[in-house]
Amino acid sequence: MLTVNAQGLIEKIGVAPLAIKSGPMKDAGSPFRSLTPAELGVFQGVINNLYGRFVKLIVQSRNLPEERVRSFSDGRIYMAGEAMALGLVDRIAYLDEVVAMAKKAAGVEEARVIMYHRPGEYRASIYSATWAPSTTAAVALLEVLGALGGSSSRFMFLWWP
Repeated sequence: MLTVNAQGLIEKIGVAPLAIKSGPMKDAGSPFRSLTPAELGVFQGVINNLYGRFVKLIVQSRNLPEERVRSFSDGRIYMAGEAMALGLVDRIAYLDEVVAMAKKAAGVEEARVIMYHRPGEYRASIYSATWAPSTTAAVALLEVLGALGGSSSRFMFLWWP
């Protein structure tokens, strides 16, 4: 999980965010202030639970020892050959090969690849996606902040000194 604390920036430009909420955790993770120790504990618990489920699913589905899975499931990205060597994938193939295998497994001669698009998102192929900015600065700022913790899959690189 990655969150942003823009409190200093917001203060510099003279914006004073105000959260009107019905419970103490309703604005947890707000980019306009630091996390409280209680919020940090809740988020860390969620991350630990998700990670535990992730490890459990790999252990069960790939028949690998839990200690081994934990040794390489640290958030890094693996190239296809590395994933295969670790036992995470059975085969490496390109899209046309996968379609051919799926047609063979289904016993059909013809198949069509269907790509679904999210509203407002450009997607030239299943291998790429781009983000189209909004016209207003306020909406653009919110979209950038949302993109940091959004729900779609994407490569993210965090360069931290």
